[in-house]
Amino acid sequence: MIMMKMLSLLEVRLAENIIIRRKIMFDKATLLCNVDPLILSAIKEDITSEDVSTNSVVKGPVKGTADLICKEDGIICGLDVFKRVFTLIDNEIEVDLKKEDGDKVAVGEILATVTGDMRVILSGERTALNYLQRMSGIATYTNKTASLLEGTKTKLLDTRKTTPNNRVFEKYSVKVGGGNNHRYNLSDGVLLKDNHIGAAGSVTNAIKMAKEYAPFVRKIEVEVENFDMVKEAVEAGADIIMLDNMKPEQLKEAIAYIDGRAEIEISGNVTKENLNLYVEMGVDYISSGALTHSAPILDVSLKNLHPVE
Repeated sequence: MIMMKMLSLLEVRLAENIIIRRKIMFDKATLLCNVDPLILSAIKEDITSEDVSTNSVVKGPVKGTADLICKEDGIICGLDVFKRVFTLIDNEIEVDLKKEDGDKVAVGEILATVTGDMRVILSGERTALNYLQRMSGIATYTNKTASLLEGTKTKLLDTRKTTPNNRVFEKYSVKVGGGNNHRYNLSDGVLLKDNHIGAAGSVTNAIKMAKEYAPFVRKIEVEVENFDMVKEAVEAGADIIMLDNMKPEQLKEAIAYIDGRAEIEISGNVTKENLNLYVEMGVDYISSGALTHSAPILDVSLKNLHPVE
């Protein structure tokens, strides 16, 4: 009897440790203010009045269970969002996660089991999978891209080229995959692009005006497209210079001229396939919109739904 109590206590402590160790995707404030409303909006998009198909074949509450199965090797990401879809519909649904965000997964692995009212499982399935597949695809693509920069000082960055209303999920996925986030939105930092420079009249004017207006804690980053703009950005005191859509020869000339007087970012149509052109240039950052706008989904599926006692 004493041994049984000791084992029970050990199991409780083990469970508590697992909860502590599990990666928490969003803090409570972010979840309540930013994440839940987006998930609810996605659920409402899929169910405008009722789930006609499910209500046709399941007339009342019937407890069931289904398996979340991996159908493609990759990096899993978005498991808490997958779970949240179901629990927002019905807080009595149980989702037993077998993996954590950032884990490598392989074809055939069971990633989670979902147990509860079969009507809820059927109604939430597609929305939950849409989030999980998209987020895991971004994490997988980012992981493959970031691995090409291993051993260098260069950080891989995402961009604002995200799916509207999904930025919080997509930028999180980049981090899970081993990348880094650029500014989150327009309020997050100063980035003077070609049209800002056009509106200001010159690189010098744009940087001067930004320094006068923006809070002193903000770094000033400026996008340049040729060597003359590089020189002007350095002389005007830019904190970060983005070398945009330059050829390798132009990049080398610009990097040599900047010579540590500003941080350097390379940008412009950078993908996993052409990243090798920039790896050895020793810049601080390389940004790639492809991480979020071109990553294919990771194939996962919810299968084997059946009633349980």
